Amino acid sequence: MMIKPTITALSAAIVLALSGCTAMSNNEQIMTQQVVQSNPLLQKFKGPYQGVPQFDKMDLADLKPALEAGMAEQLVEIEAIANNSDAPTFQNTIVALERAGQTLDRVYTYYGIWSANKSSPELREIRSEMAPKLSSFNSKITQNSKLFERVKSVYESEELKNLTPEEQRITWMTYNSFARNGATLTGEAKARYTEINQELASLYTQFSANVLADEESYVVYLKEEQLSGLPSSFIDAAAEAAKERGKEGMYAITNSRSSMDPFLTYSTERALREQVWKNYYNRGGNGDEYDNNAIIKNILTLRHERVNLLGYENYAQWQLESRMAKTPANAMELMNKVWPAATARVKEEVGDMQSIANREGADITIKPWDYRFYAEKVRKDKYDLDSNEVKQYLQLDKLRDAMFYVAGRLFNFEFIEIPTGEVPVFHPDVSVWEVKDKVTGKHIGLWYLDPFARKGKRSGAWATTYRSYTTFDGEKNVLSSNNSNFVKGAQGKPTLISWSDAETYFHEFGHALHFLAADVVYPSSHNGVRDYTEFQSQLLERWLTTDEVINKFLVHQETGEPMPKELIAKIKKSSTFNQGFATTEYMASAIMDLLYHSTDPALIDPAKFEKEQLEKLGMPKELVMRHRSTHFGHVFSGEGYAASYYGYLWAEVLTSDAAEAFASAPGGFYDSKVAARLVEHLFSVRNAIDPAEAYRLFRGRDADVSALMRDRGFPVKN
Repeated sequence: MMIKPTITALSAAIVLALSGCTAMSNNEQIMTQQVVQSNPLLQKFKGPYQGVPQFDKMDLADLKPALEAGMAEQLVEIEAIANNSDAPTFQNTIVALERAGQTLDRVYTYYGIWSANKSSPELREIRSEMAPKLSSFNSKITQNSKLFERVKSVYESEELKNLTPEEQRITWMTYNSFARNGATLTGEAKARYTEINQELASLYTQFSANVLADEESYVVYLKEEQLSGLPSSFIDAAAEAAKERGKEGMYAITNSRSSMDPFLTYSTERALREQVWKNYYNRGGNGDEYDNNAIIKNILTLRHERVNLLGYENYAQWQLESRMAKTPANAMELMNKVWPAATARVKEEVGDMQSIANREGADITIKPWDYRFYAEKVRKDKYDLDSNEVKQYLQLDKLRDAMFYVAGRLFNFEFIEIPTGEVPVFHPDVSVWEVKDKVTGKHIGLWYLDPFARKGKRSGAWATTYRSYTTFDGEKNVLSSNNSNFVKGAQGKPTLISWSDAETYFHEFGHALHFLAADVVYPSSHNGVRDYTEFQSQLLERWLTTDEVINKFLVHQETGEPMPKELIAKIKKSSTFNQGFATTEYMASAIMDLLYHSTDPALIDPAKFEKEQLEKLGMPKELVMRHRSTHFGHVFSGEGYAASYYGYLWAEVLTSDAAEAFASAPGGFYDSKVAARLVEHLFSVRNAIDPAEAYRLFRGRDADVSALMRDRGFPVKN
């Protein structure tokens, strides 16, 4: 059954959305049709490259009516599928569902840009209003009993055996999604399930808004005499950030990781380090109107109640059932294997730092705001490696070219920059590239890059798509995007970033390559398994340290000379440096995530619970969780990583093991045969095959956890 929205159908849907039970006059219906035709958020993507988002026509006034119209249209489509008089089949039920909601998907593209890249107080009001409505809309689909019965019929039919493996998998995923999201409930339980989802949607929105408010509000402005120890490139960027905020002549340390991290690493002003540290790690937990502790408690309580309605003991059990780990016990078992080695390494690292502090007569005991500062001193002392010296060779544009080089060698991708103005963008900082197969010349898609921090943009780095590759309704190209928060270099100077930021840059590009390399038929095949989807991106980080990348692209910002072999040797020698810190701060967050979601919420006071549980774990006092509870957006601003933050470590086991496959190949990290297996089995298939089976097809066996221990320089037990 084909469901192709038309302007007429969309107009009817908007009438549904806006009229309720009240009949509309002819004039009102004409006005409604005009809304459809004039609202760019509702239109199919236009222009070249199979159509692109009309980012230059975004108007916030159009968002709410567009969301309402998109929801109404999709509900009309859903009702048509649910009430189809023909017997349920894969085509008239599963494929029809794959086809439904295309208008709303396009609206979500714009909604996502406003939410992540162009937030404002006005947008936050709309998000707060629309969050429960969107949740209710989703519940109307997942709890449509007629629709679920049709999906169930296909899932249990003889037809299933004759479908392709991808078709069988998306049928299973569709059935599982319904069954795990309230479709089997009836009566009061079903109604309560919907209420809980609406309440949670509002809480997630408020949690994110509170964190963003603290990120925007807590900025430290410095005078020239307070810049001691800071690199000139950072000082230039801080001056530019202050100027943008109306504080010309001063220097702004913004409340983002890309500003906080280098400041804590280099500033000799210990009191200022403490202030910047507290600003960053207390986000959402300052006891004011933006405090998230009560919101966390409510989220945990509602999640627990919701999964209890489905018969699960706790939220973690429900969430992990569909992940690679399968159970909370399996996830915790992996972390328990690594945690003792990580914290033991922290003890060694702190000992090295304290020795230097004592030698210098600092008369201090290492505190969390000292860790990065003295770690840098240890790095210089042990490895004669200066992070600021390394930074001179890490130019943002050159690193982007390095990523293109890797994509060309492994995927046969070629990136061609599109002239400004040819493709609409949502900010002047955004650039766009066309991606082609450099062997066949075939067009693959577009890649958008939004690299710099600015007010209204959420912190961190992320990748997304505005359109994913499918073929079930004709071949559709990919519109992929990478987004970062680098502090822009001063006018006329290159943007220099840290080694850690360079790894993150490659990491997020790995997600983009996963999008661009897709070769699947249906949209649902892009619904990733969270403890697997980080694997491909983590793996791409390994190419940053290959000789080809270092020699071709890591060149000095002033002289243009490639990074000296001596410096390269120091970087490689120090590859396991500070792994105690990196592993422990991450795992503390991952373990707390699982504890939050496997403990009765009635027993949890978030601030107290975090403190008590970390003490039980033996958390070193010299550092904190990478994401403290009150700004743990992965877990409390939505459900993608909730009870699943451990997934980064799970994925790292796969990453370390896969990296050894390349390292042992004749051609090393550019071995054509291993690269071909990588693309065929681990990138192109997305989620059209069980991830565990996909990995076995690539490696010939399951991943070995000892590879991770070797990577981090931790003892490997036989």
